[in-house]
Amino acid sequence: MSITEIGLALASCAVVMALVAWWSFRQASEDVSTRDGYFLAGRHLGGLFIAGSLLLTNLSAEQLIGLNGSAYGFDMSSMAWEVTAALATIAMALIFLPRYLASAFTTLPEFLASRFDRDVQRLSVILFMLGYGLVTIPSILYSGSIAVIRLFDIPELFGISQFEALVVTILVIGSIGAVYAVFGGLKAVAVSDTLNGVGLLIVGALVPVLGLIALGEGDLLSGLRTLLSEHPDKLNAIGGEQSPIPFGTIFTGMIFANLFYWCANQYVIQRTLAARSLAEGQKGVLLSGFFKILVPFFMMIPGVIAFHLYGPGLASIDQAYPALIRDVFPVWMMGFFLAVLFGAVFSSFNSLLNSAATMFTLDIYAPMRKTALSEQQTVRIAMIASVVIALFSFCVAPLLWFAPEGLWQVIRIFTGFYNIPIVVIVLVGLFARHTPAMAAKIVIIFHVITYGLLKFALADWVTLHFLHIYAILFVIEVAIMLLAGRFAPRQQAWKLEDNHQVDMTPWRHARPVAFTLLSLVVLLYLVFSPIGLASEAPGPGFYLALTALAAANIACWLWAGRGPQSSRDDRS
Repeated sequence: MSITEIGLALASCAVVMALVAWWSFRQASEDVSTRDGYFLAGRHLGGLFIAGSLLLTNLSAEQLIGLNGSAYGFDMSSMAWEVTAALATIAMALIFLPRYLASAFTTLPEFLASRFDRDVQRLSVILFMLGYGLVTIPSILYSGSIAVIRLFDIPELFGISQFEALVVTILVIGSIGAVYAVFGGLKAVAVSDTLNGVGLLIVGALVPVLGLIALGEGDLLSGLRTLLSEHPDKLNAIGGEQSPIPFGTIFTGMIFANLFYWCANQYVIQRTLAARSLAEGQKGVLLSGFFKILVPFFMMIPGVIAFHLYGPGLASIDQAYPALIRDVFPVWMMGFFLAVLFGAVFSSFNSLLNSAATMFTLDIYAPMRKTALSEQQTVRIAMIASVVIALFSFCVAPLLWFAPEGLWQVIRIFTGFYNIPIVVIVLVGLFARHTPAMAAKIVIIFHVITYGLLKFALADWVTLHFLHIYAILFVIEVAIMLLAGRFAPRQQAWKLEDNHQVDMTPWRHARPVAFTLLSLVVLLYLVFSPIGLASEAPGPGFYLALTALAAANIACWLWAGRGPQSSRDDRS
């Protein structure tokens, strides 16, 4: 692309982004001078805004680039990260969310303080803040900047080095994204996420369609026939041992990684804690699960199309998606795509920033004070914390350029230090009422030391897939907590305090919708399997399985329609 074309794309991108920003702050009418207004959008978010914010919080440039690159270089097995997340959204909607909303806390560490003690709260905040500040937030900025640089070849256009282009792009993306989190609070973040989510769905649908048209040399159906008939192995999601995600890991560590992300990760669950009712929260969480079902079509099929168009000759698998975008998108649409890409990066970045500032203010700064903070002081401290964390991430993000094993390896290794112990202490804390605080502290310390040894000191001897390691540690740590509750129980059984501030009537369709969502997960694995599209022709077993799924869903909805779902709130 020429400088003129880049300029037009950037100008149209700026217009789209300005409109999104204007509408977001216009809709964020909730008074951000109050604690609930700033951190939880006044607990007034509806299901659509929750789903939109969850979608954009979860999906960013690393998925656009990484998942399509994985499909280009290997197969569809990496869709497991996205598709099986739908199961975790079901757990969140039906099991965790009713208890979270009943407790009416603002941060997960705040809940852990009430369930265990202040020391567990402090340890969990340390894990979250280190993970967010050193890895997650910088990686969002880094991957988004790399995507922009690859799409527009910024170093060559402006005559600067790759690293200089990276630093400049990080500063631009980070500065704009921080505005939402610092000044608009959660409501502005959620509204902008939803608007950007609509754009992401539009782009997500356009890319495979335009790619198939290019593959068919102008004929969409011809391109589709080529996709389905040539190299069907590329459409296989049942990963073998050499695949990025072996199929067996779906039933071990993948379950617990997704449980942490969707049910115990502050920057994700904060959107659900802002729901105006349990029913709206359940609608939003389950709708986000349906969005995850679309990810293979939007973020992996383009990678397979790129393989058919370019063959295996690209210098890097991460070039597949940028190359496809440059070739199939007309210049006048590049600005819109860039705005959507920026929106996805902004969403993940400002969501993390908002949540990190929330935890710092409420779980670190406020407990250290001898006198209580006023509402205005709380918000002001959160704004200052957001700025400081953003500036810190601007310094750390460029350093990922020098990571010898690459971005994905850094994220994969360091996320493992805190995801499993957090989900263990939350899960056991909710359902084992006699487990003492000491058990949670032991689990956190045990996990950090053991995981560090397995990934570094013993890495040459322990060759298990990291997801299997997750599962083994999960089982051991749950056992530690249950044994502590059995032999050294707390003096008085913990009871969930019923402090809910919103309507706790569950959504009457939550369970049948959840069953349909579960069925779609199974359906996707049937479609992208050796008995489905990853073969020359689907066999009778494929159609029999489809019929059984359809019949099960019909039966489920007929049963659910027999009468109103019990409104009994299962918060025991």
